[in-house]
Amino acid sequence: MKYKIIADSCCDLTTELREEMKITTIPLNMTLGEKCFIDDETLDLPQFMEEMKACTTKIGSASPSPMLYKEAFQGEHTSFAITISSNLSSSYSSALVGKDMAEEEGADVHVFDSKSASAGQILLALKLRKLIDEGYHKGEIISSLESFITKMKTYFVLENLDNLVKNGRMNKITGKILSFLHIRPILGSDGDGNIALFTQARGQNQIIEKLADTIEKSGRATEGESIVITHCNNPGLAEKLMNALKNRYQFKDILIVSTRGISSMYANDKGIIMAF
Repeated sequence: MKYKIIADSCCDLTTELREEMKITTIPLNMTLGEKCFIDDETLDLPQFMEEMKACTTKIGSASPSPMLYKEAFQGEHTSFAITISSNLSSSYSSALVGKDMAEEEGADVHVFDSKSASAGQILLALKLRKLIDEGYHKGEIISSLESFITKMKTYFVLENLDNLVKNGRMNKITGKILSFLHIRPILGSDGDGNIALFTQARGQNQIIEKLADTIEKSGRATEGESIVITHCNNPGLAEKLMNALKNRYQFKDILIVSTRGISSMYANDKGIIMAF
């Protein structure tokens, strides 16, 4: 059986990885005040980041249209889609509507709610590609990946909290206090795709130590497993974290990837995300 993989643009794969893994990307939209941007290959990310820093009004995003998903799902292959957490975006709902429309015309589709974003979606895409390449059938693939989603852990640290405050995901006063005290909250998925606060850190060394600690506290085995680190203009911290993880754990692969548009908007400059 032949399969297609579709992911929304919060899945921060590089162009090379997307081509290698044969993944079709469906773009989300971003807004800075009244100005709209499409999160695709035409996006000038450095320019977007500059405009975002200068924006004093609302910053937001919008999911892809169901029609974009429908068009991606059409054809003779079975399609698998991986979306950003349904509790963070309506991309998952749009994909389900697109699935229904495509299946009315004979398509075969399954949509995965990653209950994560960015690094988490990349990790799921890697596992999905591996299951397909190893010859697993549709039911086995769905069961295996849905099970992994329930166990996957996603954590992130933001240097700048402005966009979380602007989008109402963090209390304004709390954000100002944390920024003033130079405290970096270590946030992550609560297991159902919502953002939760786990601990906080000061300085790079403490950020690395506490992110690394989350793996031990999770009780997850690391031998033979993969971990993904995404970052927004922060390769130095990403590499230091990777080296710390190599010293403490037995991950088979550690992949570092730069964030694209939508993830850069929410992670903001210097943000870092980790999923395992």
